Amino acid sequence: MKKTWMTLLLTAFMVVAAGCSSGGDSAGGNTGTETGGQAAGGTETPKIGVAIYKFDDTFMTGVRNAMTAAAEGVATLDIVDSQNAQPTQNEKVDLFVSKKYNAMAVNPVDRTAAGVIIDKAKAANIPVVFLNREPVAEDMNKWDKVYYVGAKAEESGTISGQLIVDYWKAHPEADKNGDGKLQYVMLKGEPGHQDAELRTKYSVQAIQDAGIEVEALAEDTAMWDRVKGQEKMQAFLASHGEKIEAVLANNDDMALGAIEALKAAGYFKDGKSMPVVGVDATAPAIQALQDGTMLGTVLNDAKNQGAATVALAAVLAKGETPTKENTQFDITDGKYVWIAYKKITKDNIADAQ
Repeated sequence: MKKTWMTLLLTAFMVVAAGCSSGGDSAGGNTGTETGGQAAGGTETPKIGVAIYKFDDTFMTGVRNAMTAAAEGVATLDIVDSQNAQPTQNEKVDLFVSKKYNAMAVNPVDRTAAGVIIDKAKAANIPVVFLNREPVAEDMNKWDKVYYVGAKAEESGTISGQLIVDYWKAHPEADKNGDGKLQYVMLKGEPGHQDAELRTKYSVQAIQDAGIEVEALAEDTAMWDRVKGQEKMQAFLASHGEKIEAVLANNDDMALGAIEALKAAGYFKDGKSMPVVGVDATAPAIQALQDGTMLGTVLNDAKNQGAATVALAAVLAKGETPTKENTQFDITDGKYVWIAYKKITKDNIADAQ
């Protein structure tokens, strides 16, 4: 009899525990988070699957947070981590399709692989908004329910170069060897990545367009990563030392890594300085501006990239066509939302916060 009562009690406990659970896994398993909920009137909001190229990217974390905020009362987001692997991201998209989500937002691991995702989305009639990494034009034109939200990388490159130009002109002592040339090192994002290539090209071009002769002492890829940026900068210092007159990085994380290497080499104290510029205006970069270790950065507007992505996806999820009126964002060529960059220095930090 005691065993029977114990069995009944255990069964009842398990039922109660199940009723108190979180309600099931997201499409991404243990790498996903579901946000959003019901609209103000109590109606169910559209479900949008969001695949980010990797969660441990400082800028994309800002975009994710912005998307979560923008989705409140508008859409239910299932945000998953693609773990910087395109096959993994393709699996996440398959899960979104199997769950019959109303729309998808994808930050591709490999921009050239977007065509495969578009084919899957089109076959299931699920609109897709790409963000931050622009698919090639041929893929964007595959379907009329494909959109892109991002910023023009060449613009951020130009602003990066202008930051160095401003410093060079204001500080004659920046020309350490007095040869009239700017000797610089460059930290690139990743090989073949559109943003990396354009930021590199246009930052140097902006310096040259200002009438400053340049000499590239070294250039290497650090994969957008702070630790790798520090390692590459250590190697640059070992090879070129005092010859380096400026450091350009394709993003803030790599710039911050370079700053750590420079600190270890005795910079940023006793009057020894080095102009370092990045891109994104992340919170750690803003702190570096305040500390005086970073010369400047370029605001890559995570808040508006996230908000625009949710706005477009939510409209598409309802079967409507995105416009300025129903998204609050300008749409170029019927497919693109471009978010402007902005120069950030210690003098206008408030603009990035």
